[in-house]
Amino acid sequence: RETQGRTEEYIGSWLADRNNRDKIILATKVNGRSVSDWFRDSGSICRLSPAQIREAVEKSLARLRTDYIDLYQLHWPDRPMRLFGGLEYEHSEDEFHPIDETLGVLAELISEGKVRHVGISNETAWGTMTYIEASKSNGLPRVASIQNAYNLLNRSFEVDLSEIAHREQIGLLAYSPLGQGTLSGKYRNGQVPPDSRKGLFDRIGRYESPQGLKATEAYAALAESHGLDPAQMAIQFVTTRPFVTSSIIGATKMEQLETDIGSIEVELSEDVLKGIEEIHRDFCNPCP
Repeated sequence: RETQGRTEEYIGSWLADRNNRDKIILATKVNGRSVSDWFRDSGSICRLSPAQIREAVEKSLARLRTDYIDLYQLHWPDRPMRLFGGLEYEHSEDEFHPIDETLGVLAELISEGKVRHVGISNETAWGTMTYIEASKSNGLPRVASIQNAYNLLNRSFEVDLSEIAHREQIGLLAYSPLGQGTLSGKYRNGQVPPDSRKGLFDRIGRYESPQGLKATEAYAALAESHGLDPAQMAIQFVTTRPFVTSSIIGATKMEQLETDIGSIEVELSEDVLKGIEEIHRDFCNPCP
């Protein structure tokens, strides 16, 4: 509640100081269904209603100190569903705002020049295809990208969404390519660096299942056996998948950033890729 919107404010200050908005591709998001009541002036829980999307866009524009957003993403669906830790679909009769209604207000924002392209995030195959059909049938904006988790411990995107991404030309913006830092190897053997995500917030439970820990150790050992940095191997695997448009890296230290960026120079040999697939067969998506 106290820090909501602060990242946009930081970026807005950075853009204002450098006067380089035309050189930046700027993306931000609007919350989907959430019980949080501090994002909207009305104090309402978050929904993807036209009024709430408009309010969120205006607030983002003000914090970012810009008059347009290049890519505006729907952070997660308005539909009640399980997210962030599981693959099962939970059947629900709860109502949700129709997808064509959501795209409709985004079309208005595009016509007003406030948004240029739209994307989805944490979406399912059904949701993605419904967005595509709504754009085709009603002349609404076409979804340009999908931002879902994708890494060596969670390759569930490959099951059905990768074909949609390929055939419908919707690029994956893969987040958590290191599984919240797990695949860097810094938590091996029970280590918890005090300034790490787990040390500060104890927030990597999704990647701490027994099978996940075994898979992480196997991937780290594979990288080391080929003289590779485990983090660079993990990121480069994501980056080189044909359905991936961008791998979203994160760092809190310069050395981490250098490692992440340097992954683009790493060559994954046939032996490395074969080893990755062997581990994947033994530990298939242990951390969805």
